[in-house]
Amino acid sequence: MTVDLVRESALAGRVVFWEESARDGAQAKTLMTPEFRVHLAREQGRIFGADGPRHVVFAAGFPAVCTEEFEAVRKVAVEAEGAVSVAAVCRGTAQDVRQAVMSVRGTSNARIMVVVPASDAMAQIMTHRPAAEALASGADLIQEARGVDDTVAVDVCLADASRAGHALMAEHATRMTEAGAGVVILADTVGDQLPGGAGAMFTAVGAQSDSDVVLGSHLHNDLGFGLANTLLAAQAGVRVLSSSWLGIAERSGMVTTEQLLFLLAYRPDRTAELLGDQAVPWWTAPDLTLLPGIARSVSEETGVPLSVTTPIVGDGVGTISTGTPFVHPQLFQPYDPREVLGIEPRVLLTHLASARVITAVAARLGHELDKQQAKEALSWAKRHAYRQGSAVVEEHEFAGYLEGLTASAKVGAL
Repeated sequence: MTVDLVRESALAGRVVFWEESARDGAQAKTLMTPEFRVHLAREQGRIFGADGPRHVVFAAGFPAVCTEEFEAVRKVAVEAEGAVSVAAVCRGTAQDVRQAVMSVRGTSNARIMVVVPASDAMAQIMTHRPAAEALASGADLIQEARGVDDTVAVDVCLADASRAGHALMAEHATRMTEAGAGVVILADTVGDQLPGGAGAMFTAVGAQSDSDVVLGSHLHNDLGFGLANTLLAAQAGVRVLSSSWLGIAERSGMVTTEQLLFLLAYRPDRTAELLGDQAVPWWTAPDLTLLPGIARSVSEETGVPLSVTTPIVGDGVGTISTGTPFVHPQLFQPYDPREVLGIEPRVLLTHLASARVITAVAARLGHELDKQQAKEALSWAKRHAYRQGSAVVEEHEFAGYLEGLTASAKVGAL
């Protein structure tokens, strides 16, 4: 019998990231090439070394979209085999299920995820029947997939779970698991769930389901609660957590992979606070220094920008521009960017610069300034920032100014 590494990991209390940037990310009007999807899957698996397939499910795409999408999913399944567990996502129809299985079959740790509506409102739109009937079809769809290839694991995503009955979802999560489901994912499809509701949903469905049920989360960020809700799911015992690089997903996106992974791993005390004192979340501890590079590559591929305010991987991480943080940087940041992420600190020259900052930037550019020169340079930098209407003074412009400043000082000394 094929071992389901994802179920095995979750039941052992290990965290599994269900990566959605290539699949749900397409609904954010982005399109990753097949080659980049392979690259991203391999890089994300590399974060966990040989245990990549135990810690990462890479949703490679939605094969029913078109021939090209089917082929892209197939390429990821074949070429990223062994780096992660690759999944294809499909609607809850027998035809789509069979097609999804065919896109990943024959590769190790292959999976599909079948989307089934959980609320009456969503069930009427998607299947033209009540939620109870739509949910009941889940077990049949699992058997359909297993009949095509029983080495492919089958997961089910309960769409619009945030507006569905807890007891009904728990009942069918148990039935689906008995039918062979690996993971049952509860989705806040419309991103309308407040943290209290998310915590209550995962706690209630988990308590009312059979102990063999492995729950997962898929939480959107329309109200800005994607990360908070996912952390509450984790505190409720959920270990399969959906996320997306840079948060790209439908509408306002979902919880970002880089933030979620970082928060669960960067400090053991925080890990214990979020997952419990006895938590052992990793088979292999993640290499967080890989996060910035992966995020930059996703940004370049998709056109989704990294900004100065992007947490963990943004342009502002490790930067200093004012006096007191320059003197005591550790006092003004929650972690050491160099130690944790491999990001070298950078001093940027802005209109907020102090004499210390001016002197340090000048020294980096090869100029030793005396007190009077530092005062003049500081005054120039502030005026220049306001003249250009932009905070950061480019180093080449400052270097040009310094050449004139120090040259005139040399002339005066002759």
